[in-house]
This record gives sequence, structure tokens and C-alpha cells, in this order.
Amino acid sequence: MHTREEQLQAVGRLLDILDELRVKCPWDKKQTFESLKNLSVEEMYELVDAITEGDTDEMKKELGDLLMHIVFYAKIGSEQSLFDIKDIADSISDKLIFRHPHIYGDVEVNSEKEVLENWEKLKLKEGNKSVLAGVPKALPALIKAYRIQQKASGVGFDWDNLNDVWNKVEEEIEEFKIEVAKDNKELMEEEFGDILFSLINYARHQGIDPEKALAQSNSKFISRFNKVEELVNNQNNGFDNVTPEILDQYWNLAKK
Repeated sequence: MHTREEQLQAVGRLLDILDELRVKCPWDKKQTFESLKNLSVEEMYELVDAITEGDTDEMKKELGDLLMHIVFYAKIGSEQSLFDIKDIADSISDKLIFRHPHIYGDVEVNSEKEVLENWEKLKLKEGNKSVLAGVPKALPALIKAYRIQQKASGVGFDWDNLNDVWNKVEEEIEEFKIEVAKDNKELMEEEFGDILFSLINYARHQGIDPEKALAQSNSKFISRFNKVEELVNNQNNGFDNVTPEILDQYWNLAKK
């Protein structure tokens, strides 16, 4: 691995490159906070894909793209006399020191759970009006539900008994069935959302990452369905010539 001096030199090189591009490149000249926003989200998802696939070479590239975006935001902020890369680094450094009093202060903790509980309480001291205020509005709903539950748990708002958590899942399923019997579409949607929320909560209590679990199921389905498509195309010349019974047979073959 590289020395600290080499690492700092590499970051300095990136700062110099962004300075030059901002002056000389027509595309880079035009960028704003707003124009980069969606591109940054896209880069984050590409990093998530690389992590999920365990592709460390691709991770390095995508992390580089994200670092470039951070430096770019810093450059734009500097031009507007709002902040620069030092302000950004100082901000996160100060925050980390404040939120780790068990490392940089005299607070004692005995578990990860206590660290997380202290973290949420310290965020309130920083001026957050709500424990849930730090959950981004734009997060995908499944991840958002998980983070909401984590944060509520961090201040003690949680179930103590795992059986009670699962009982809540079953309770929500029964409430959904009632609305299905009434064919009440609006309440069916609401109760279905409650089922998902309670299942995510149960996964959290079992130490399961629901986003990762669903991603694995998606990948498994794609792999099996691709096999079904292969069988359909090889033996039936397309889906127009295949019955549901044959598709079921192909699906069972794909599962094997």
C-alpha cells in the first residue's frame, strides 16, 4: 500500500486536475451543484453494484468517480465562497470526533449497540430536531424503512422480544386479508405497506440486510428466468408457442 505522503500527493493531483478542467473544458465549466446531483446518485449505485458483485477493480474506479464528484462540489463551493475541500474535510473530522466520545473523550461503552445509542443522542445535541431527521427523503423505500427502524431503535424505541416482532408481521398479514376480502384497493395498499415494513423490521432483528436479501432474490430470479428463456427459444421458438404448463416445467428445470 502507499504511504500517507503518496496518498496526499494523489489527492492534490486530483485537485489540480479539477482546477484545470474547470477552466479549460466546456463541459466542466458548465457544471453546477444541481447538474451534478443526479450524476452523483448514479455513481453511487454503480459503486453498490461493484460491491455486490465483489469486483474490487470496479470498486476502485467507482470510488474514484465519487471522489471526483466530491472534489468537484468543493471546487464549485470555493468559487462561490461557500466552502472548499478543507472545510469539507474539517466538517467530517469534527463530527467524527464529537460523535466518538468513547475514543476522544471519557465516555465508556461496552458494545456496538451502546455506540449507536450514543450516536443518535449526540446528533440531537448537534441540533437535529428529530431522531429521524437524518434519513434522506429520496432514499429507496426499502432502505429508508430499515434506516428509520435503526434510528428509532438507537434511542430505545424497539421491540424486546423477537416473537412479538414476528407476531406483528402476522397481524399485518391478517389485516391485509380483511381488506382483500372487501376489495378495498386503497386500504389494501396501505396494509401491504405495513406488511413490508414489519418484515423489514423482523429482518433487522434477525441481523438480515433486507436490501441485500431482496437483491439476491432478484439475481436468482433473473438467472432462472434466463434459463427458461433459453429453453423456450431452443425448444419452442419463442413464447408464442409455449403453454403455462411447459413454462412451469422449464422453471422447475431452471431451479435444478
